[in-house]
Amino acid sequence: QVQLVESGGGLVQPGGSLRLSCVASGSIFAINAMGWYRQAPGKQRELVAVLTSDGSPTNYADSVKGRFTFGRASAKNTVYLQMNSLKPEDTAVYYCYADLHVNLGLAAEDYWGQGTQVTVSS
Repeated sequence: QVQLVESGGGLVQPGGSLRLSCVASGSIFAINAMGWYRQAPGKQRELVAVLTSDGSPTNYADSVKGRFTFGRASAKNTVYLQMNSLKPEDTAVYYCYADLHVNLGLAAEDYWGQGTQVTVSS
């Protein structure tokens, strides 16, 4: 019932920028956290950035600090990932992530988007 819908992926030259967006929709009682992970060919999925609802600052991967900006958009249940100064090493499938409750009486569960391809190449 809950869906995470991503947009903004594509092909960009080194040094360029992309902005990814993710909208969580469906029957949602509360969201504990939302963020982004990525998986490059031949590698395991890794955390890029996650923002929790407890007031803690955004947690960024060391490899993207200073280049990527993650935050909550003005629209309800929407987050973005602004990616600047992109490098070929950033090439990966990027997945939106959410930890949320669909009902007060149920434990929180993980939800994932379908993934969007980001390719950085000249």
